[in-house]
Amino acid sequence: MPDSATPIDHRAIADAVSALREDRLVVYPTETFYGIAADPFSSLAMDRLFVLKGRDSAKTVALIAHDHASAFALASVIPAIACRLADRFWPGPLTLVLPARAGLHDSLVGPDGGVGVRVSPHPIATALAAGLGRPITATSANLAGQPPATAIAATRAAFGDRVSVYLDGGELTAALPSTVVASNRDGWRILRAGAISAAQISAALDATESQ
Repeated sequence: MPDSATPIDHRAIADAVSALREDRLVVYPTETFYGIAADPFSSLAMDRLFVLKGRDSAKTVALIAHDHASAFALASVIPAIACRLADRFWPGPLTLVLPARAGLHDSLVGPDGGVGVRVSPHPIATALAAGLGRPITATSANLAGQPPATAIAATRAAFGDRVSVYLDGGELTAALPSTVVASNRDGWRILRAGAISAAQISAALDATESQ
């Protein structure tokens, strides 16, 4: 997993942020796989994202935020369990599905009214979201139905100049995507298995209850 020592090309980040502000798309590394960033508050950018991937527009898109406050600002309410899990696993490969606040793009909100977000430990992902000043899309940088990309070359081969900026984070070694968890006042459930196991989540919640 990357750490704070991972070098950041600040000029490349600035170019990528400028592209996002112009409704263009950026490929970037996360702690799991390469992702495609779009400004989730731009309908034009979101349309371009779905066209690029050949993805069903009915499928929801998760987000990466640069910190807890930015992530939780997407929610209408913040379940206590979500707070406890965020405190334990963020930054990290845990996507929390929170009750979505009003006004989010339709493709960000699932059928149960939730928006998925995580805080990534990858410094490039963090710098990109922080530079934009709001969360970025976290959909994997691959064509729909293809395996997620662990190398920048694979993303260039798939998308070419349809992506404006490629941020190279080297070869990524994750074997699993982020775990996706929904929670409410009655409990939690895993919507997608991933890098953080159910046992780890249970142990973290048990530990906080005993404090």
